[in-house]
Amino acid sequence: MSDDFEEGAFLGLPTAVGPADIAVVPLAYELTTSYGTGACDGPRACLDASAQVELFDDHLGMDLPAGQAMVTEPIWEGSAPTLRGQLDELAAHARLFYHGGVFPLFLGGEHGILPPIIHAARHHPAVDGDLSRLTIVQLDAHADLRSSLDGEIFSHACAASRSLDVGAGRLLQAGVRAYSEEELVRINGDKRISTFFAKDTQHPHGGSEVWQTWLDELRSLSGPVHFTLDIDGLDGALVPATGTPVPGGLSFWQAVETVETLFANPKVVVISADVNEIVAQTDGVLTQFTAALLATKIVANHVLARREGRWSAMLSTQEEPFDTAFFKDFDGDAISAV
Repeated sequence: MSDDFEEGAFLGLPTAVGPADIAVVPLAYELTTSYGTGACDGPRACLDASAQVELFDDHLGMDLPAGQAMVTEPIWEGSAPTLRGQLDELAAHARLFYHGGVFPLFLGGEHGILPPIIHAARHHPAVDGDLSRLTIVQLDAHADLRSSLDGEIFSHACAASRSLDVGAGRLLQAGVRAYSEEELVRINGDKRISTFFAKDTQHPHGGSEVWQTWLDELRSLSGPVHFTLDIDGLDGALVPATGTPVPGGLSFWQAVETVETLFANPKVVVISADVNEIVAQTDGVLTQFTAALLATKIVANHVLARREGRWSAMLSTQEEPFDTAFFKDFDGDAISAV
């Protein structure tokens, strides 16, 4: 906890004055949850829990923010009367943090935040309008590759699928252990997708070798990356209040190792990240505190990448037009059946 504590700010750190290096962007979005609810209150719960996280990070070797200007944005809430309208609002809000000078960490909210974030990421200078350059690295219990759920193509269960349809070039997943036959067909048939199933990485005999293959895959990446962490990718015992907790997931330290390995790759620019499906636990604080710890690890590793020269500001000099009705006009009928 900071001696100069600011209530409601990430880690309790006072919001910096002037241009920010790191922006924590809470998104109170929850329109398609299909089981447990409360994700719209997750960002606030995560911010509150973060006040109890130690500022010292052993991997960074310093107290956060370690000389970086960090801001906690006001909690975003959509106002449009339709789901697609709110997706367009969310994308317009996310775009504000893709000018290349700041690292945004989005706090959700259900995983349906991912497609509008990816749509906005096209404006980052490292992407330069071509989302096929962008790799998504995803920790999740679910593949999120359905074509639709309950008739809704923008369900949280379709987040990865829609992000690929929006234009992302590659998807790497780990922790996956709950998926449909339809999703398995897409995993096996889409060359853009590489999935590491929890039954393999967590297997008591040989799981460590598969896990090392996952880390090697992260080390082989190059170019811009968005990291998306659905907290249900962790074992359900660590995040019991998340909307769909699933046993048999990743350990806390596997999630940390993923973050550290990804951010340490000198060929990669992690342009943004999100931590999602945070739900406030009412009979304790483990769920939101675990989310806050992982969010802090992401920030610390970004700071380390800056300090070691693997990340630098690349401000955009062009004001590109932004499609404010992209999701409203999104043609679901054009999506290829899998």
